[in-house]
Amino acid sequence: MDIGELLNYKPSQAVKRPAEGDEEDNENEHDKHKRMRRLARAKASRMTRPSSPTPSIATVDTITDEERAEILKFVETEQTEGEILDEGAIKKIVLNFEKRCLKNREMRIKFPDAPEKFMESEVELHEVLQEMRVLATAPDYYPLLIRLSVIPSLLELLSHDNTDIAVGTIELLQEMSDVDILNESEEGADALVESLLEHQIIALLVQNLDRLDETVKEEADGVHNSLGIVENLTELRPEICNEASKQGLLQWLLKRLKVKAPFDGVKLYVSEILSILLQDNTQNQLALGEMDGIDTLLQQLAFYKKHDPSNAEEHELMENLFNCLCGSLLSVPNRDKFLKGEGLQLMNLMLREKKTSRNGSLKVLDYAMSGPHGKDNCNKFVDILGLRTIFPLFMKTPRKNRKRVLSSEEHEEHVASIIASMLRNCKGPQRQRLVSKFTENDHEKVDRLMELHFKYLEKVEAIDDGTDEDESYMKRLEGGLFTLQLVDYIVLEVCNAGPASIKQRVVQVLNLRGASLKTIRHVMREYAGNLGEEGDKEWRDQEQQHILHLVDKF
Repeated sequence: MDIGELLNYKPSQAVKRPAEGDEEDNENEHDKHKRMRRLARAKASRMTRPSSPTPSIATVDTITDEERAEILKFVETEQTEGEILDEGAIKKIVLNFEKRCLKNREMRIKFPDAPEKFMESEVELHEVLQEMRVLATAPDYYPLLIRLSVIPSLLELLSHDNTDIAVGTIELLQEMSDVDILNESEEGADALVESLLEHQIIALLVQNLDRLDETVKEEADGVHNSLGIVENLTELRPEICNEASKQGLLQWLLKRLKVKAPFDGVKLYVSEILSILLQDNTQNQLALGEMDGIDTLLQQLAFYKKHDPSNAEEHELMENLFNCLCGSLLSVPNRDKFLKGEGLQLMNLMLREKKTSRNGSLKVLDYAMSGPHGKDNCNKFVDILGLRTIFPLFMKTPRKNRKRVLSSEEHEEHVASIIASMLRNCKGPQRQRLVSKFTENDHEKVDRLMELHFKYLEKVEAIDDGTDEDESYMKRLEGGLFTLQLVDYIVLEVCNAGPASIKQRVVQVLNLRGASLKTIRHVMREYAGNLGEEGDKEWRDQEQQHILHLVDKF
C-alpha cells in the first residue's frame, strides 16, 4: 500500500483525537517525531479493522494538511534516519568505544575508592556497548572489526569489576556470534570465530561465569548468554568441543549441575551444552569420567526414579542427562565407573518404578551392556535380578504411557539388544539362568521371539531396495533390519545353548506360518558380514566365526 492510500483512508468509528492546543508548539523535535510515528502506526493498524456494521455512526477524520505533510515527510525519511552502517560509521563506533573504555579505565585508576567519580564513565561505557549491538547486523564488516582490534578490547571487559559491563559485553558477543547472522557472511564468520578462539574465549567465559550471581536476573541472563556463545561456536566449528575440557568448561558444567536449587532454564541449558560436548567426542567423554562426571549424572537422574518431571522443560532436562550418560558410556573406562557407581542398580529400579524415566534407563542399559566391553555389566545385571525386570518388558511393549519418549519399535530394539548382549557376554551360571528363561511357561518367550521375527521381517520386506547396495542396506537397517538381526541372533543362541524343546518350538511356529529356517539363516549370514566397527578387529573376526558357526548348526 502506498503513502497516498494511507493518508486518504478514512477509518470507521475513529475516535476523535483531542486537540493538543498550545502544547504542540512547545514540543521538541524528538517528541514531534515520536508523535508522528505513533500517529502513522495508529492509522496503519486501523486499516486492518473491518468496516463498521452500523453505518449510522458517522466517521470522523481530524487530520490537517500540515499533519498530512509531516507524516509524508517522516515516512519518506525514516529509513535514512540515523547513520548508514558503512566502513566510516563502524570506525566511528569503534573509536567511540575505545575512548569510553580508556576513560573508564583512567577514572577507576585515579579514583579507586570513590565510585561516584567513575560512575558516569561506567554508564557511558555501558551505553556504548548497547549502541554497538548494531554491529551484529553487519557480519560482512567483521573482518574490519578484527583489524581494528575490537575483540581483545571486548574480551578484556569480561573481567570488568562491574558485572553489568561484563554482562553487556556477553550479550553483544552472543548477538555477534548468532549462527543466523554468521551464515550471511562466511568470511565474517571465519574472521570472528578465529579471533575469539585465538584469545581463549571459552576460558574467559568460564572465569566470568564463576563470579556471576544467578539470583540477580541480569547476571542469570549473562550466564545464559555465555552458554549461548558456546553453542553458537560449536555449531559453526564442531572441533571447538575439544577446547571444552582444556579450558575448564566441562568442569564448570558439572559443578553447575550439582547445585542444589529448583529447576531453572540455566540448568536445562547446561544439560544441553554438556550433551553437545559429549556427542562423538572421546576426549570429552574420558575427561568427564576423570572428573567423576558419571557419579554426578547418576545423582542427578536418581531424583527421577520416583518422580516424573513437572513440566516439558524439566522433561527435556531429564532426557539430556540420559543422553549425556549414554554418550559417556561409549568410552570403555566409563563403563567400569558406571558399574562401580551402581548405575545398573539405579537403571533397574527405574525400570521397575514405571515412571517416565524408564525409557531413558532402558537406553542407558543398552549402551552399558553392548559390545565386548559390556561383559562385566551384563553379568552384574543378571546378579542383581535384572532378568525379572527386562523380560516383562520383552513380553509386552508398554503402550499406555502419556509421556512415552520411545516408540514401540525403539523400545523393542533396546530390549532385544540388551538380551542379545547378555547372551553374547554372559558365561557360566548367569548364562544358564538367562537361557532357562526361554523354557518357562510353555516357551512363551520363544513364541514372543517368533512374533517379533515375523513383525520385523514384514517391515524389511516392505522396503524398496535402492540401486546402491550400501544405501539399500542402511535403509533396511533403519526400517527394522537391525531389530530383526538382534531377534534372530537370540533365536540362534537359545536354540544352540538351550534344550532341544526350544528349537522344536521355533520350527513349529515357522511351519505354522509357512516359513522356514532358511530366512533366519539368510538374515544372520548378512549380519555376520556387516558387524560394523564395534570392538577391535580380533573381536569382530571371532564374533563373525561364532555367528557363522551357529548358523551352520542351526
